[in-house]
Order: sequence, then C-alpha cells, then structure tokens
Amino acid sequence: MAEMARCGCFRVSYSAAGKMVLGEDADNIRVDAKRNRVVVSYGDCGFAVIDIASQSKINDIAVHAHPQGFQLDKDSNRIYANIPKKQAIVVLDYVAGNIISTWQTGNPSNFPLALHPAANHVVVVFRDPPKLVAFASDGTTVADAETCGDADDMFVDARRSRIYVSCGEGFIDVLDTARYQRVARIATIRGARTSLFVPEIDRLFVAARATPEQPASIWMFRPDP
Repeated sequence: MAEMARCGCFRVSYSAAGKMVLGEDADNIRVDAKRNRVVVSYGDCGFAVIDIASQSKINDIAVHAHPQGFQLDKDSNRIYANIPKKQAIVVLDYVAGNIISTWQTGNPSNFPLALHPAANHVVVVFRDPPKLVAFASDGTTVADAETCGDADDMFVDARRSRIYVSCGEGFIDVLDTARYQRVARIATIRGARTSLFVPEIDRLFVAARATPEQPASIWMFRPDP
C-alpha cells in the first residue's frame, strides 16, 4: 500500500434536507439502499432504523448500552455490533427489530468490527490487549492475531483478500484474510485512527489530528498492487 497524498480540507456546500432527533452520542451510520433504510447507532439505547423516503424513524432496537463498531449483513437483515460495556457482540434483526443472539467476549475493549463475507466470518479488533479475532457465524472463535494499538476502524478489501486496521498508535496494519496474519505495517502519526476504505475508487483515507506542528489533514493511501 503506497501513500499518494495528504489533503488538508475539502470545500463542499450542502443544505439540510431535514432533521431527526435521536438522542446523544450518535456514533455510526450504515445504509441499506436495497430496502431504502438507514441504521444509526446512538447513546446508551441502541439502533434507530430510518426510512429514507419518508425521513421517519420506523424502529428502535434497544441493547441498553452504547454500540461501537457495527455492520449490516443485508442478505440476512442482520446487524453485528460491538457492545464493549456488555463485553459482547450482539446480533440483531433490523427488519424485525429484535435481538437474535449475544456472543460474550469477556473483554470490554471491542471497538472496530467488519464482515468477511467470503468466509462468513465476523472480524473484531480489541484494544486491550490489541488483537484481531475472527468469529464464525455461531459466535465461536476461529482465528486471532496481534495488531496495532488503539484501533478505531477496520475494512475488508475483498479484491486483494486483505484487512486494513487503522490505529491511534500511529499505524495501519494490513492482514491477509486467509490466515489472519499481518503482512505489512504502515506508519502514520499518533492519533490517526479514524479511516474509510472506498473500494469503488480503491483508496483508503485516514484522518490525522492536528498537532502543534501540523494542521489536521486527510491522508490518502492506494493499495498496492
């Protein structure tokens, strides 16, 4: 993976199309374009399911603790969510609006979560100790690997069979999806842990915080080859 550019800011103009009050600490958003739904994690409640066309909330799914990383499996209508306070991964049906199962992890530091559809695995990174763990569809552990510290985001690059983990420790870890082994570690800067992989343009964007020496910036990486 090669660094291509570091961008300080983007100027784009938008206007509000509507407003919906959900509560405190909205954290992550996922879109199901097929069903015209948006799922938002927030507060100490759980998930709000929003209909895009009517701009209305059609469901609340309570987990009674703040969700961290979560993903939608749109084929099965499932949400897989990290709930650190419960030391668990919770599986929910966002169409029916109910909890299907809870996988206890015994660790309150599970933050990033990604789906590896080819293997039907749920992949989670824990911060303490820093490690990646892959779970089968029934919640059993199938693999684990050490990774960088203070992880915040993780993405599966299906084209290259890789996983990208961005960490506030100041690194991006690259792991293969076959054996879950680290194949590269790329230096960023401390605190740069929020990221976004966009497969449509084949780029990984990492947000770098401002420092006394440098302003806040966006770093852009191109996977190689």
